Amino acid sequence: MNWVTIQLSGTFQDIVQNQTDNFVVYLSILEDFLSSLKINNFTFLFLISPAKNRLVNNKQGMKNIGVILAGGTGVRFGSAKPKQFIRIAGKRIIEHTLEIFESSTVIDEIAIVTHTEYIDEIEEIVIQNSFKKVKKILPGGKTRNESSLSAINAYWNEKERDDISLVFHDAVRPFLSENILGEVSKTLRNYNAIDVAIPNTDTIIEVENNKIVSIPDRSRMMNGQTPQAFRLSVIKKAYDLALKDPEFKATDDCGVVKTYLPDEPIYIVEGHETNIKITHELDLYISDKLFQLRHKEIFGHLDFSLMKDKVLVVFGGSEGIGAATADLASQYGAKVFRFSRQLNGINVKKKKLVRNALQSVFDETGRIDFVVNSAAVLQKQPLELMDYSMIFDALDINLKGALIVAKESFPFLKMSKGHLLNYTSSSYTRGRGYYSVYSATKSAIVNLTQALAEEWHSSGIRVNCINPERTKTPMRERNFGIEPDDSLLMAEDVAEATINTLLHDFSGQVIYVKK
Repeated sequence: MNWVTIQLSGTFQDIVQNQTDNFVVYLSILEDFLSSLKINNFTFLFLISPAKNRLVNNKQGMKNIGVILAGGTGVRFGSAKPKQFIRIAGKRIIEHTLEIFESSTVIDEIAIVTHTEYIDEIEEIVIQNSFKKVKKILPGGKTRNESSLSAINAYWNEKERDDISLVFHDAVRPFLSENILGEVSKTLRNYNAIDVAIPNTDTIIEVENNKIVSIPDRSRMMNGQTPQAFRLSVIKKAYDLALKDPEFKATDDCGVVKTYLPDEPIYIVEGHETNIKITHELDLYISDKLFQLRHKEIFGHLDFSLMKDKVLVVFGGSEGIGAATADLASQYGAKVFRFSRQLNGINVKKKKLVRNALQSVFDETGRIDFVVNSAAVLQKQPLELMDYSMIFDALDINLKGALIVAKESFPFLKMSKGHLLNYTSSSYTRGRGYYSVYSATKSAIVNLTQALAEEWHSSGIRVNCINPERTKTPMRERNFGIEPDDSLLMAEDVAEATINTLLHDFSGQVIYVKK
């Protein structure tokens, strides 16, 4: 058998700080010995088996398997389809969850447990998203425990079963952080059973026959979440004992361990209040807002030089945010094409003009990577004082124009797997007096963005929406007059967020831009 050598040199602290956690336990063993010899700088030579392809930790090569429990049928949710398949922020809920485990540095493999009726759909999701870590798609049972047991039995037949840990997670908890996963993995070195929980904030009461029996001390109460993680041998032993008990009943896997292996400590890793389980319809609305806020975690600033040679079309590119976006993209080498009524007579409410504009760009460049639509009008007047021509003009440009730009852009963006970007306003969440038409259209833009992100997902097209705070633009100045600069965003700030969004791969998001 061929072996791989790894050489690490430097001071002990340098080496520890620059290596993964798997190295640390072995380095710690050597530190005292080497220090006793008064050796401050040294070289370590490791041999790694290619079968493992990694250094083992103090649990002898522990392999972390993420088990995604997706056996729900949607009964409590009141949906004809299980909630894990509902789309939000441009993707199915289970897709968001799988992405977390696929990208995690502490998860080696993924198994999905689902109802037999939905195995084909799960397979399609895995193929569409190229989830390379998914190795097993298993039939679930009628209960949570039966689904967990399906994964336990599947991995019990593995040759490396003594080195396996199972990390169970609800498919409908799509906000799990890498920090929590990392802490679970780290804790598995010292404990065989892990739960994730957060402090309880409500008073817990024990009730019998509609009467309070007791009120436990809230300071000792916590709300359990997932993941729950176990050494395979431990959770298998717990279930073996449970299945011999005719009174066996448990709602989660930690409950099985606690009941049937009472001497096995279950360590608590602190969770997070955003790690919610989407159970009821209200949770969808909360999740939608969480996805809008979550982009801050994943919205790292990318290298704008990635715009070089990309083809960007900007509708509404003559002034304000559209012009600032076009200018910034040009600075980073993008091929930018601007269209507006003022620049070249292109009105987004005229489908033929929009179609011809896009076709002319494609004929010249052979592709269109990004389409940005910042075209909009705002008339600050109470509705009763607006004539119908003014109302219809706002509807035509702000909403009808957005629909036309989207529809005409589709074939070009499908070819490039590109990105459509819209703009909304803070007034989309709550209509503002004196610009009711504008508020209504900006609310519609958000819904349009989310709907298209879902429709176009299979075509590889991303659709997002920028929601800037009050921004200094000529349109705002015409309606609100001169305002202090320190109270407004600059158009250039929004342009930076625009370029950053275009370069990311998420879809269906409303990106908040604040001072």
